Amino acid sequence: MTNPIHDFNQRIIDEFRANHGRVGGPFEGGRLILLTTTGARTGTPRTNPVGYLPDGGDRILVIASAGGSPRHPDWYRNLVAHPQVTVESGVFTYEAKAVVLAGEERDRAFARAVESDRGWAAYQEKTDRVLPVVALHEIARPGPPNINASSPGEAIRLVHDVFRRELTLIRKELSAGASTLGAQLRVNCRTFCQGLHNHHTGEDVAMFPFLAGRHPEAAPAIDRLRTEHEHIAALVEELREALSGTDLDSVRTEVDRLTTELEAHLTYEEEQLIPLLDRA
Repeated sequence: MTNPIHDFNQRIIDEFRANHGRVGGPFEGGRLILLTTTGARTGTPRTNPVGYLPDGGDRILVIASAGGSPRHPDWYRNLVAHPQVTVESGVFTYEAKAVVLAGEERDRAFARAVESDRGWAAYQEKTDRVLPVVALHEIARPGPPNINASSPGEAIRLVHDVFRRELTLIRKELSAGASTLGAQLRVNCRTFCQGLHNHHTGEDVAMFPFLAGRHPEAAPAIDRLRTEHEHIAALVEELREALSGTDLDSVRTEVDRLTTELEAHLTYEEEQLIPLLDRA
Protein backbone atom coordinates (compact mmCIF):
# COMPACT_ATOMS: atom_id res chain seq x y z
CA MET A 1 0.00 0.00 0.00
CA THR A 2 1.44 3.38 -1.00
CA ASN A 3 1.92 6.24 1.45
CA PRO A 4 0.65 9.50 -0.14
CA ILE A 5 2.85 11.71 2.06
CA HIS A 6 5.94 9.63 1.31
CA ASP A 7 5.16 9.66 -2.41
CA PHE A 8 4.65 13.45 -2.38
CA ASN A 9 7.93 14.02 -0.52
CA GLN A 10 9.81 11.70 -2.87
CA ARG A 11 8.56 13.62 -5.91
CA ILE A 12 9.81 16.87 -4.33
CA ILE A 13 13.16 15.25 -3.45
CA ASP A 14 13.64 13.92 -6.98
CA GLU A 15 12.71 17.25 -8.57
CA PHE A 16 14.96 19.16 -6.13
CA ARG A 17 18.00 17.02 -6.91
CA ALA A 18 17.39 16.99 -10.65
CA ASN A 19 17.09 20.79 -10.82
CA HIS A 20 19.72 21.88 -8.27
CA GLY A 21 17.16 23.05 -5.72
CA ARG A 22 14.47 24.42 -8.02
CA VAL A 23 11.00 22.91 -7.53
CA GLY A 24 7.44 23.72 -8.47
CA GLY A 25 4.19 23.23 -6.60
CA PRO A 26 3.77 24.49 -3.02
CA PHE A 27 7.53 25.03 -2.54
CA GLU A 28 8.07 27.02 -5.75
CA GLY A 29 9.97 30.24 -5.12
CA GLY A 30 10.62 29.43 -1.47
CA ARG A 31 13.71 28.59 0.54
CA LEU A 32 13.95 24.81 0.69
CA ILE A 33 16.53 22.25 1.75
CA LEU A 34 16.64 18.48 1.85
CA LEU A 35 17.31 17.39 5.43
CA THR A 36 18.63 13.88 6.00
CA THR A 37 18.37 12.60 9.56
CA THR A 38 19.08 9.25 11.19
CA GLY A 39 15.97 7.36 12.28
CA ALA A 40 15.50 7.55 16.06
CA ARG A 41 14.35 3.92 16.22
CA THR A 42 15.60 2.38 12.98
CA GLY A 43 19.00 4.07 12.61
CA THR A 44 18.40 4.39 8.86
CA PRO A 45 18.76 7.66 6.89
CA ARG A 46 15.54 9.58 6.23
CA THR A 47 15.34 12.55 3.86
CA ASN A 48 12.65 15.25 3.96
CA PRO A 49 12.10 18.52 2.10
CA VAL A 50 12.01 21.29 4.72
CA GLY A 51 11.58 25.05 4.47
CA TYR A 52 14.30 27.11 6.14
CA LEU A 53 15.14 30.63 7.30
CA PRO A 54 18.56 32.27 6.82
CA ASP A 55 20.18 33.14 10.13
CA GLY A 56 23.57 34.55 9.17
CA GLY A 57 26.96 32.98 9.76
CA ASP A 58 27.22 29.23 9.59
CA ARG A 59 23.67 28.25 10.47
CA ILE A 60 20.13 28.19 9.13
CA LEU A 61 16.84 27.66 10.99
CA VAL A 62 14.10 25.10 10.43
CA ILE A 63 10.73 24.92 12.19
CA ALA A 64 9.14 21.58 13.10
CA SER A 65 5.62 22.71 12.22
CA ALA A 66 4.24 19.58 10.50
CA GLY A 67 1.48 21.86 9.23
CA GLY A 68 0.21 22.44 12.77
CA SER A 69 -0.12 18.74 13.54
CA PRO A 70 -0.45 17.80 17.24
CA ARG A 71 2.59 15.54 16.79
CA HIS A 72 6.19 16.51 16.09
CA PRO A 73 7.36 15.48 12.60
CA ASP A 74 9.51 12.36 12.44
CA TRP A 75 12.54 14.32 11.22
CA TYR A 76 12.47 16.41 14.40
CA ARG A 77 12.38 13.37 16.68
CA ASN A 78 15.21 11.89 14.63
CA LEU A 79 17.53 14.88 15.01
CA VAL A 80 16.82 15.12 18.74
CA ALA A 81 18.06 11.52 19.00
CA HIS A 82 20.88 11.97 16.45
CA PRO A 83 21.87 15.65 16.12
CA GLN A 84 24.31 15.21 13.22
CA VAL A 85 22.41 15.68 9.96
CA THR A 86 23.07 16.21 6.25
CA VAL A 87 21.83 19.33 4.46
CA GLU A 88 21.39 19.62 0.69
CA SER A 89 20.77 23.10 -0.68
CA GLY A 90 20.55 21.96 -4.30
CA VAL A 91 24.08 23.20 -4.96
CA PHE A 92 25.95 22.46 -1.74
CA THR A 93 25.83 19.36 0.45
CA TYR A 94 27.24 19.54 3.98
CA GLU A 95 27.08 17.98 7.42
CA ALA A 96 25.49 20.00 10.21
CA LYS A 97 24.83 19.81 13.94
CA ALA A 98 21.20 20.34 14.95
CA VAL A 99 20.56 22.43 18.06
CA VAL A 100 17.00 22.95 19.34
CA LEU A 101 16.57 26.58 20.38
CA ALA A 102 15.05 27.27 23.77
CA GLY A 103 13.60 30.16 25.76
CA GLU A 104 13.99 33.70 24.48
CA GLU A 105 16.26 32.66 21.61
CA ARG A 106 13.56 30.35 20.27
CA ASP A 107 10.84 32.96 20.77
CA ARG A 108 12.80 35.69 18.96
CA ALA A 109 13.53 33.40 16.02
CA PHE A 110 9.90 32.29 15.78
CA ALA A 111 8.68 35.89 15.98
CA ARG A 112 10.95 36.75 13.04
CA ALA A 113 9.50 33.85 11.08
CA VAL A 114 5.93 34.93 11.78
CA GLU A 115 6.74 38.51 10.84
CA SER A 116 7.97 37.32 7.44
CA ASP A 117 5.21 34.75 6.86
CA ARG A 118 1.95 34.57 8.84
CA GLY A 119 1.63 30.92 7.87
CA TRP A 120 3.89 29.99 10.79
CA ALA A 121 1.45 31.64 13.21
CA ALA A 122 -1.44 29.75 11.62
CA TYR A 123 0.39 26.47 12.19
CA GLN A 124 1.04 27.38 15.83
CA GLU A 125 -2.62 28.26 16.38
CA LYS A 126 -3.70 24.80 15.17
CA THR A 127 -1.80 22.91 17.87
CA ASP A 128 -1.17 22.96 21.61
CA ARG A 129 2.49 22.02 21.22
CA VAL A 130 5.10 24.77 20.96
CA LEU A 131 6.55 24.52 17.46
CA PRO A 132 10.27 23.77 17.84
CA VAL A 133 12.84 25.97 16.10
CA VAL A 134 16.08 24.18 15.24
CA ALA A 135 19.41 25.73 14.25
CA LEU A 136 21.47 23.71 11.78
CA HIS A 137 25.13 24.63 12.28
CA GLU A 138 27.37 23.72 9.35
CA ILE A 139 30.26 21.50 10.46
CA ALA A 140 33.44 22.96 8.97
CA ARG A 141 35.50 20.52 6.93
CA PRO A 142 38.96 21.00 5.38
CA GLY A 143 39.12 21.55 1.64
CA PRO A 144 36.71 23.11 -0.85
CA PRO A 145 32.92 22.93 -0.38
CA ASN A 146 31.02 19.95 -1.75
CA ILE A 147 29.29 21.37 -4.83
CA ASN A 148 26.89 19.15 -6.77
CA ALA A 149 28.41 19.87 -10.19
CA SER A 150 29.97 17.79 -12.94
CA SER A 151 32.71 20.32 -13.81
CA PRO A 152 34.43 23.39 -12.33
CA GLY A 153 32.65 25.60 -14.84
CA GLU A 154 29.25 24.22 -13.88
CA ALA A 155 30.13 24.71 -10.21
CA ILE A 156 30.72 28.43 -10.76
CA ARG A 157 27.48 28.82 -12.69
CA LEU A 158 25.48 27.00 -10.01
CA VAL A 159 26.98 29.08 -7.20
CA HIS A 160 26.18 32.24 -9.15
CA ASP A 161 22.61 31.03 -9.58
CA VAL A 162 22.32 30.71 -5.80
CA PHE A 163 23.03 34.43 -5.49
CA ARG A 164 20.63 35.26 -8.31
CA ARG A 165 17.82 33.26 -6.73
CA GLU A 166 18.35 34.72 -3.27
CA LEU A 167 18.35 38.27 -4.63
CA THR A 168 15.11 37.49 -6.48
CA LEU A 169 13.55 36.30 -3.21
CA ILE A 170 14.77 39.36 -1.31
CA ARG A 171 13.41 41.72 -3.94
CA LYS A 172 10.07 39.88 -3.83
CA GLU A 173 9.99 40.22 -0.05
CA LEU A 174 10.82 43.93 -0.28
CA SER A 175 7.95 44.51 -2.70
CA ALA A 176 5.41 42.47 -0.72
CA GLY A 177 3.66 45.60 0.53
CA ALA A 178 5.10 45.87 4.03
CA SER A 179 5.55 49.42 5.29
CA THR A 180 8.51 48.56 7.52
CA LEU A 181 11.67 46.50 7.19
CA GLY A 182 11.06 43.30 9.13
CA ALA A 183 13.68 41.64 11.32
CA GLN A 184 13.85 38.46 9.24
CA LEU A 185 14.23 40.43 6.01
CA ARG A 186 17.17 42.28 7.56
CA VAL A 187 18.72 38.91 8.41
CA ASN A 188 18.09 37.64 4.87
CA CYS A 189 19.87 40.67 3.38
CA ARG A 190 22.80 40.50 5.78
CA THR A 191 23.22 36.77 5.24
CA PHE A 192 23.29 37.36 1.49
CA CYS A 193 25.88 40.11 1.87
CA GLN A 194 28.13 37.88 3.98
CA GLY A 195 27.82 34.98 1.57
CA LEU A 196 28.71 37.18 -1.38
CA HIS A 197 31.72 38.59 0.48
CA ASN A 198 32.94 35.06 1.29
CA HIS A 199 32.50 33.95 -2.33
CA HIS A 200 34.42 36.88 -3.78
CA THR A 201 37.18 36.52 -1.18
CA GLY A 202 37.58 32.86 -2.16
CA GLU A 203 37.83 33.80 -5.83
CA ASP A 204 40.41 36.51 -5.13
CA VAL A 205 42.71 34.27 -3.07
CA ALA A 206 42.27 30.93 -4.84
CA MET A 207 40.49 30.75 -8.20
CA PHE A 208 41.91 33.90 -9.80
CA PRO A 209 45.57 33.06 -9.01
CA PHE A 210 44.99 29.48 -10.19
CA LEU A 211 43.65 30.65 -13.55
CA ALA A 212 46.19 33.45 -13.93
CA GLY A 213 49.03 30.96 -13.53
CA ARG A 214 47.69 28.69 -16.26
CA HIS A 215 46.19 31.26 -18.61
CA PRO A 216 48.29 34.45 -18.74
CA GLU A 217 46.13 35.66 -21.62
CA ALA A 218 43.22 35.95 -19.14
CA ALA A 219 45.01 38.62 -17.08
CA PRO A 220 42.90 41.55 -18.39
CA ALA A 221 39.64 39.75 -17.62
CA ILE A 222 40.84 38.73 -14.15
CA ASP A 223 42.00 42.29 -13.42
CA ARG A 224 38.58 43.59 -14.44
CA LEU A 225 36.84 41.03 -12.22
CA ARG A 226 38.99 42.01 -9.23
CA THR A 227 38.06 45.66 -9.79
CA GLU A 228 34.41 44.72 -10.03
CA HIS A 229 34.72 42.84 -6.72
CA GLU A 230 35.84 46.09 -5.09
CA HIS A 231 32.92 47.99 -6.64
CA ILE A 232 30.40 45.37 -5.54
CA ALA A 233 31.91 45.35 -2.03
CA ALA A 234 31.22 49.10 -1.86
CA LEU A 235 27.60 48.52 -2.93
CA VAL A 236 27.26 45.82 -0.26
CA GLU A 237 28.48 48.28 2.37
CA GLU A 238 25.92 50.82 1.22
CA LEU A 239 23.21 48.18 1.53
CA ARG A 240 24.41 47.31 5.04
CA GLU A 241 24.21 50.98 5.99
CA ALA A 242 20.67 51.20 4.62
CA LEU A 243 19.71 48.12 6.63
CA SER A 244 20.80 49.85 9.84
CA GLY A 245 18.13 52.49 9.31
CA THR A 246 14.36 52.46 8.92
CA ASP A 247 13.95 53.76 5.36
CA LEU A 248 12.51 50.88 3.35
CA ASP A 249 12.82 52.78 0.08
CA SER A 250 16.56 53.21 0.62
CA VAL A 251 16.95 49.47 1.10
CA ARG A 252 14.95 48.77 -2.06
CA THR A 253 17.13 51.21 -3.99
CA GLU A 254 20.36 49.63 -2.77
CA VAL A 255 19.12 46.09 -3.47
CA ASP A 256 18.13 47.11 -7.00
CA ARG A 257 21.55 48.71 -7.60
CA LEU A 258 23.33 45.64 -6.28
CA THR A 259 21.16 43.33 -8.38
CA THR A 260 21.95 45.20 -11.60
CA GLU A 261 25.69 45.44 -10.99
CA LEU A 262 26.02 41.88 -9.70
CA GLU A 263 24.16 40.35 -12.64
CA ALA A 264 26.47 42.11 -15.10
CA HIS A 265 29.49 40.93 -13.11
CA LEU A 266 28.32 37.32 -12.88
CA THR A 267 27.49 37.17 -16.58
CA TYR A 268 30.90 38.55 -17.58
CA GLU A 269 32.70 36.16 -15.24
CA GLU A 270 30.83 33.18 -16.67
CA GLU A 271 31.62 34.22 -20.24
CA GLN A 272 35.32 34.71 -19.50
CA LEU A 273 36.17 32.04 -16.93
CA ILE A 274 33.92 29.02 -17.42
CA PRO A 275 35.70 27.95 -20.65
CA LEU A 276 39.08 28.28 -18.89
CA LEU A 277 37.93 26.35 -15.82
CA ASP A 278 36.59 23.48 -17.88
CA ARG A 279 39.79 23.34 -19.93
CA ALA A 280 41.87 23.31 -16.72
